[in-house]
Amino acid sequence: MLNLQKAFIFQLLSCRRSSLCCPSSYLRGKEAGNISSTRTFTAWCNSHLRKAGTQIENIDEDFRDGLKLMLLLEVISGERLPKPERGKMRVHKINNVNKALDFIASKGVKLVSIGAEEIVDGNAKMTLGMIWTIILRFAIQDISVEETSAKEGLLLWCQRKTAPYKNVNVQNFHISWKDGLAFNALIHRHRPELIEYDKLRKDDPVTNLNNAFEVAEKYLDIPKMLDAEDIVGTLRPDEKAIMTYVSCFYHAFSGAQKAETAANRICKVLAVNQENEHLMEDYERLASDLLEWIRRTIPWLEDRVPQKTIQEMQQKLEDFRDYRRVHKPPKVQEKCQLEINFNTLQTKLRLSNRPAFMPSEGRMVSDINNGWQHLEQAEKGYEEWLLNEIRRLERLDHLAEKFRQKASIHEAWTDGKEAMLKHRDYETATLSDIKALIRKHEAFESDLAAHQDRVEQIAAIAQELNELDYYDSHNVNTRCQKICDQWDALGSLTQSRREALEKTEKQLETIDQLHLEYAKRAAPFNNWMESAMEDLQDMFIVHTIEEIEGLISAHDQFKSTLPDADREREAILAIHKEAQRIAESNHIKLSGSNPYTTVTPQIINSKWEKVQQLVPKRDHALLEEQSKQQSNEHLRRQFASQANIVGPWIQTKMEEIGRISIEMNGTLEDQLNHLKRYERSIVDYKPNLDLLEQQHQLIQEALIFDNKHTNYTMEHIRVGWEQLLTTIARTINEVENQILTRDAKGISQEQMQEFRASFNHFDKDHGGALGPEEFKACLISLGYDVENDRQTGSMDSDDFRALLISTGYSLGDAEFNRIMSVVDPNHSGLVTFQAFIDFMSRETTDTDTADQVIASFKVLAGDKNFITAEELRRELPPDQAEYCIARMAPYQGPDAVPGALDYKSFSTALYGESDL
Repeated sequence: MLNLQKAFIFQLLSCRRSSLCCPSSYLRGKEAGNISSTRTFTAWCNSHLRKAGTQIENIDEDFRDGLKLMLLLEVISGERLPKPERGKMRVHKINNVNKALDFIASKGVKLVSIGAEEIVDGNAKMTLGMIWTIILRFAIQDISVEETSAKEGLLLWCQRKTAPYKNVNVQNFHISWKDGLAFNALIHRHRPELIEYDKLRKDDPVTNLNNAFEVAEKYLDIPKMLDAEDIVGTLRPDEKAIMTYVSCFYHAFSGAQKAETAANRICKVLAVNQENEHLMEDYERLASDLLEWIRRTIPWLEDRVPQKTIQEMQQKLEDFRDYRRVHKPPKVQEKCQLEINFNTLQTKLRLSNRPAFMPSEGRMVSDINNGWQHLEQAEKGYEEWLLNEIRRLERLDHLAEKFRQKASIHEAWTDGKEAMLKHRDYETATLSDIKALIRKHEAFESDLAAHQDRVEQIAAIAQELNELDYYDSHNVNTRCQKICDQWDALGSLTQSRREALEKTEKQLETIDQLHLEYAKRAAPFNNWMESAMEDLQDMFIVHTIEEIEGLISAHDQFKSTLPDADREREAILAIHKEAQRIAESNHIKLSGSNPYTTVTPQIINSKWEKVQQLVPKRDHALLEEQSKQQSNEHLRRQFASQANIVGPWIQTKMEEIGRISIEMNGTLEDQLNHLKRYERSIVDYKPNLDLLEQQHQLIQEALIFDNKHTNYTMEHIRVGWEQLLTTIARTINEVENQILTRDAKGISQEQMQEFRASFNHFDKDHGGALGPEEFKACLISLGYDVENDRQTGSMDSDDFRALLISTGYSLGDAEFNRIMSVVDPNHSGLVTFQAFIDFMSRETTDTDTADQVIASFKVLAGDKNFITAEELRRELPPDQAEYCIARMAPYQGPDAVPGALDYKSFSTALYGESDL
């Protein structure tokens, strides 16, 4: 700039011996150029003076008193000059001009042969020289492109901006601009909507120049400084006029570029904030839905109201299976996805230097995990309750049926017994009849004693049904009470009849010993057959193959006694036949049936035939149950075989995932791809789990409640499978967050591998986290100069503070505690790999700050302390402009105007605790 200034002043003030003797002769030789300079300089001055509400008409006359000259310098410099003198005398004018010249000199400009007297006297050439010096200093000197400055920088800028345009070749600031295409190219390059460049013709320079000048004045606020005819009609246009005009274009477009850069920065920050807000809203919604589902489901699982019948309880069990198969799996996936979204959001907030996201009260990840744990506990208790209730109802049904059978047999036996005991037949009977009645009564007492066990069994079954809360206990108790009352009555009647018979027994002398023997042997045998029939028709319930084999063994033992029983039957029948033979041989006429018993040979034969028919039926029932238990045993073994494969497979995969998560094989992308392939292989294993579910359903439908062939239950397999899916998804998410951290923080792959290698080396238990001492040792291994105790391998808080100081920190106790709280915010005593990466990345990277955003807003606001809605809408995209307007607080400063917005508090809130 100084060289240009000296050259111009030299042209104005120096004379060349060969052709120019004085400045006046120079001006005469450059008359056309001076006219162009005068017009251009006047327009340039007015473009700034109008900001102060004034202008000049004659450049060499209007600056003579120094007042407008001082005002011009204040406008273009933004600084205040000494107070001017308002007098009209020459000395006042000279003093004002000197103040202006002193200010110019204070900016590092050397004024050669320019004095206040020449300006006050209206010396045109000195005035033009002074104005050119001002233009060089304040409009051109600061132009810099690739370490070039002033004229060279401005020329290089023009060449670069017009390079893509045909027929434009800017090599200087005179003839390169005569055709007007260069002016139009500059405008079109920055504002293509203002110029239809393809319609311009190189052979029509006047039209081209006027088009560019008019567009610049109308849309770019650049006043018209030259006439097209002056440029076209001159062999060599005035260089200084062209440079002045072009510098106005440079400043107009460079200011727009700064505004665009500032707008882009703000857009980037706001876009990140808007995206984070959407993620927070999605998390809150998903968390609310999942917690609401858990709150609705737990009361259903905790509803333990028993049903009256086994069919109703089995329907409850089917509803529970439907919940397990249909309703719960999608919620498991939602829970896993919610944790992944939460971790991703927190990572993005850390990377964008935003505060960590704190969900609403009751919607923390820990709250969801607690609710889920409560759900699974209720689920486990509900299933156990269902199975126990089904067992109880099954036992009740069996007992109730057994009660009904025994009660029916007893009631059939007692039918007519009261009438028989009340009959007073002994009063008119003969002596033989009396003896017969006595013996008959003894046989009845024997039979009555034999039925005592059955009555006690009926009462015991009724008691058990009451204790197990049988739904029809009322009818059972009524029937049992009736049987017991009847039994007591029979006992009393039996005792009364015996006393009556014994009273007349002395009068009885004869008795048919043979009939008596028949009666005594027939009664127990008949009772044995009734008991045998009762046992053969008795219902049984078993759960294992061993139990049914025990029943079969007992039945086989019973069948082995049948030959002896048959011989006893034949012996009893032989007694009856012998009695008839003696009577016939002695011509004795028997009076009907045996007087001592009602058990006739026909009854014995009929019951024996019934026993013979029931034995094969019992055989068939036992064999069917044996087949059923063998089928159940097959189902147990089938399930156990599959469970003993799936269970260890899940455990192995869990261990392999843990090993993969701490190994360093390839880049993070390679690890991510490996984990995703591993995840697909796990998902492909799902049919094996479905097969196991089918086998488990068959076992439950068969009411099989235990399995000695395996330690794995379906519940263990389900929980293991859900943990496996959750673990692989969480591991993939951790690697994705590491990639996100690496890319956002600019960490190289080698650095990431070094961090992981050091972390794994000191993670001795492979738990995925370091204790305080392990973390300190890891930092030392990465090159931090922390003095450590060589004997114990530990580092206290002072040593760790020294470590941080050696890496550039200046820490007091408070700052040291803050760093530790960042690494371990929950004071758990463990440092995760993600926290370790975040700490290390902050040592090497930088992020946007609130000060940078404030500086960007200040550019958009034109250096004001506030910004208006119109400025935001003009510089930012519509959605982000409205976002700022809705959230910015009104500006309250002393320079506030209506509608002013406070961008400083808004920018600070973006990086601090706020509701944004």
